[in-house]
Amino acid sequence: ETDYVQHHIQKIVAFFGAMRNFSEHLINQGHQVHYLALDDEQNCQSLTGNLHVLIEKYDIAQFEYLLPDEYRLDEQLKAFCASLDMPWKVCDTEHFMTARHDLAEFFKGKKTFVMESFYRHMRKQYDIMMVGNEPLTGQWNYDQDNRDSLDQQADLPERLHFQHDVSGLVKLLDASGIEVLGSINEKQFRWPLNRQESLMVLDHFLQVSLPAFGKYQDAMHTQHAYLNHSLLSFSLNSKMLSPLEVVTKAVNHWKEHQEVISMAQIEGFVRQIIGWREYMRGVYWAEMPMYKSLNFFEHQADLPQWFWTGKTKMNCVHHAITQSLDKAYAHHIQRLMITGNFALLAGIHPDAIDRWYLGIYIDAIEWVEITNTRGMSQYADGGIVGTKPYVSSANYIHKMSNYCGSCHYSSSKKVGEQACPFNSLYWHFYARHQDKLKKNPRIGMAYRTLDKMKNKEAILQQAEEYLANIEDL
Repeated sequence: ETDYVQHHIQKIVAFFGAMRNFSEHLINQGHQVHYLALDDEQNCQSLTGNLHVLIEKYDIAQFEYLLPDEYRLDEQLKAFCASLDMPWKVCDTEHFMTARHDLAEFFKGKKTFVMESFYRHMRKQYDIMMVGNEPLTGQWNYDQDNRDSLDQQADLPERLHFQHDVSGLVKLLDASGIEVLGSINEKQFRWPLNRQESLMVLDHFLQVSLPAFGKYQDAMHTQHAYLNHSLLSFSLNSKMLSPLEVVTKAVNHWKEHQEVISMAQIEGFVRQIIGWREYMRGVYWAEMPMYKSLNFFEHQADLPQWFWTGKTKMNCVHHAITQSLDKAYAHHIQRLMITGNFALLAGIHPDAIDRWYLGIYIDAIEWVEITNTRGMSQYADGGIVGTKPYVSSANYIHKMSNYCGSCHYSSSKKVGEQACPFNSLYWHFYARHQDKLKKNPRIGMAYRTLDKMKNKEAILQQAEEYLANIEDL
């Protein structure tokens, strides 16, 4: 599990730390637990190998397991059960609000899966901010109200940081020869490692950050990595918290504090949990394993080396990557509209993007990573998830961040010395994929603009030069 991609050191430490804490918690409750550490002499370094040893050691009569979240593990466990000469049983987990194939059933017969309709279905099913079958305020979605850049006068509260000493785990990884990404403060590790700490993060978010969560959720700033984001994705994806309890607590808190928390803030948060999170998991189980091989644009390029170091002159990309390496974290717009945007414009192979996103972020597990990366970010699925490719020129980045002000490149220039690469690559992307995109009703304006450009050839030539010298950007 440590080696199927190269992971961020904070990601491995966080999962191992949470596992060890959970083991201790179960033992303290009186359960019998057989915990195999990475360097345990009895550890076969293989899931199925360890299972065979345990079956023999304890004279197991029946094998039971919870459905895993990843297709890879699901196939491995099914094959393992097929090899057993004993009864076996599988149960679903209680860590999602939907069953694996609910979304596939909901969209049965459809070529595309529109998240908004699924989100509304979830609101109705769980009676979240509803009056009968209608939304509480008469409006389902407040996304248009949640797209502000960061106001310089915005009061961003201090976020909750833990100070775990994880030096023992860091030494274990080093002694085991595990190759990792990124850096770690092993004496003051900030992420929650048990359920109690995860609940503290949730409560702190509701108290200090939910009142302005939605307003700035798409903003980016060099001095503020976390803004008002919840920082709950690791706790949710490692199952220290359940999505239903998070949503229930958030809605109840909003009900008691409506004078300071608007509907736009709570709706935006609820939509991320019961909309995007459940939706992406449903897409994963509806489309795997085919989904993992989709490459709609037939992109073939590899990631530039600076994706692993952050050493690029593009300040937005430099900052997003450096922050990711330092913190194992970047919020959804940094992932979608900075690193993902550049990768799509530059024609990077989706496999390379998958590996990078899956490795670098503390919350990345394939069921949520691949649908966001190959679907939402790279449009490699040809429109199953997104209705259009999410690409932009420097204009969007300049609007939503302070990255451009201190950049080597000029966000206003399309051609010439120090012209922002995003500007020419944006038009080059549309030009080279005209046969696949021109009929898309959501992006017809882009082609009408491209056709009217007087300096079209110069812009495309600028992009060619940048692509040929991508390592120097």
